[in-house]
Amino acid sequence: MRIKKAIIPAAGFGTRFLPATKSQPKEMLPIIDKPLIQYGVEEAVSAGIESIAIITSRGKSSLEDYFDRNPELERFLEEKGKTELLKEIECISSLAEMCYIRQQKPLGLGHAILLGESFVNNEPFSVLLPDDIFDCDPPCIKQLMDAFFELESPVIALGRVDEEGTKKYGIIKPKKIKEKIFQIEDVIEKPGPEEALSDLGIFGRYIFTPEIFDAIKRTAPDHRGEVQITDAIRLLIKNRPVYGYVFEGKRYDAGDKLGFIEATIELALKREQFKEKLEEILKKLIQH
Repeated sequence: MRIKKAIIPAAGFGTRFLPATKSQPKEMLPIIDKPLIQYGVEEAVSAGIESIAIITSRGKSSLEDYFDRNPELERFLEEKGKTELLKEIECISSLAEMCYIRQQKPLGLGHAILLGESFVNNEPFSVLLPDDIFDCDPPCIKQLMDAFFELESPVIALGRVDEEGTKKYGIIKPKKIKEKIFQIEDVIEKPGPEEALSDLGIFGRYIFTPEIFDAIKRTAPDHRGEVQITDAIRLLIKNRPVYGYVFEGKRYDAGDKLGFIEATIELALKREQFKEKLEEILKKLIQH
């Protein structure tokens, strides 16, 4: 069995990027020349995903427009002879079969994933958080897929975190199974260094089976009225094994301003047309 479907939750307000996100979705902020969400979509597609459900909210119609055809723009580029740019634009609308599900109230990540239940249609599926950009070979979500088929259980991306990271991510209690693979015995959302169960944090990539939906339905909202996916995972591990996989590669927290800047600089340095000039700019800035 292949994993052919992905859910990308993109319904949040993007408050950490205000005022830039007052009138545009955070997921449409550009890293170099592509919006944040495109990196997640391309990662999913490169791993073999065919259908993607993006969970949206009011004011995010630009996400739908972005992955749709734009005949006027395509005609303009064709008339101007900009064939390479035309191919790139046409490719965006054919990356995958896209659907959009509206989250009417900000009820948390768990609730957003639950909205994709009918889309998943009782198949194993992936979840990619657009705030996280992974620079990995093979793609991070493909690494999780391979682990999923080996373990025949849900798999979540893990990474080492410092004390500050324990305040930002779900932290697991791990039981080592083999190199890079841990069974998750418990998980706490943003516990802080005093209550952290380990230095292994959950990063924004998941492979779930449909059992997660029942766990989400049984999960009580937190003090903010939101259903957290980490709380649902705590319920799920009571009934079946759930594993964490320490992925190979680099991950950028582009939901954080400094992480966004880091991703922009490092990914730009990987492009030949920018590398030399950008290195010169950075050297001058460091010297000053």
